[in-house]
Amino acid sequence: MSKKTKWGFSTKSIHVGNDADKELGSVAPPIHLTSTFKQDAVGKNRGHDYSRVSNPTRSRLEENLSAIEGSNYAVCYSSGMAATTALFQLFDKGDHILVSRNTYGGTYRMATNVLTRQGISFDWIDTRDPSNIKEKIKENTKLVHVESPTNPLLELCDIEATAEICKQKNVLLSVDNTFMSPYGQRPLGLGADITMQSSTKSLSGHSDVLGGVLATNDKSLHEKLQFMLKATGGVPSPFDNWLTLRSTKTLALRYQKASDNASSLANFLSEHPSVTRTIYPGLKSHPQHEIATKQQLSPKGKVVFGAMLSIDVGDIDLRDSFLKRIEVFQLAESLGSVESLVCVPFFMTHAALPEDIKLEMGITKTLIRLSVGIEDLDDLKSDLSNALNK
Repeated sequence: MSKKTKWGFSTKSIHVGNDADKELGSVAPPIHLTSTFKQDAVGKNRGHDYSRVSNPTRSRLEENLSAIEGSNYAVCYSSGMAATTALFQLFDKGDHILVSRNTYGGTYRMATNVLTRQGISFDWIDTRDPSNIKEKIKENTKLVHVESPTNPLLELCDIEATAEICKQKNVLLSVDNTFMSPYGQRPLGLGADITMQSSTKSLSGHSDVLGGVLATNDKSLHEKLQFMLKATGGVPSPFDNWLTLRSTKTLALRYQKASDNASSLANFLSEHPSVTRTIYPGLKSHPQHEIATKQQLSPKGKVVFGAMLSIDVGDIDLRDSFLKRIEVFQLAESLGSVESLVCVPFFMTHAALPEDIKLEMGITKTLIRLSVGIEDLDDLKSDLSNALNK
């Protein structure tokens, strides 16, 4: 076992993939902004030949993300959707995929409008109960893809129990871990085969990067994902890779602070008279609170409830006045950044879902999703209090 394997999470985040430049000794690694590489002879290169296939900056980031994810392999993509699409494209015409019903709207849009035309079928199911997943697996089911927590209703999937079922049925399990990041949850350690994240979110954390990553311990899956990246070309830019590599150094600090802020705000909002519903795994009122305490753990074993929560204000006029009055929070899509954001999923992140499905799940027109940042807690609380005053 190497020394790097024994390092703690933050030490890995800072040092793995960030070795000093061998030529000049620069502590911050250089960015290789090149599309192609000079070869010494036909078929003889120095590790890279074309940046769609590989790039030194991307290789550094993949090494870093593998270390903090606890995986043998990681493959980086140009966005979270590029990563999810590559994952689903591992399968063939006639194959079947089960997906969490309360999933990101972009995943629903891509699956129903693109991949179904290529002969892959999907069922969108409630993944809160592992027995329901077991019941829905068919003979041609190849993958169970879950979000935990889900976006935006923060429903949880018991990843360990689901992994056991998938192994019994010889079905792969992938987990979209974007909401939790490797700091707050590590699905591969709970039995998942693949973990997916939008590195646009907490991994980069500054609202200035687009990216995605798939991580696995399976060599065969890694080879297939690498081929898919080469064949389809959804590669991230060297600059985005470098920014993400810089940002993972502070992931533990950022995520813990944001989670602490979110926990305090959830308790505050759950008692606010203008809020009809507060959804947060850290609240004991959350129906799956105990699952969160079991699987949403920091690398040192401390429970981490996450930086995402949702509230329903029950009234469109109040929703609109809230959105006009906020000053610290900003109305914007995305999440996981140092600045606090809000969105209305019904019209924004989940616009692609049919209205009846959204309403059936509880994604109402007055549901507001909060991505809590790392600002001073008192300022965040004051901002929400002022915005919610009727």
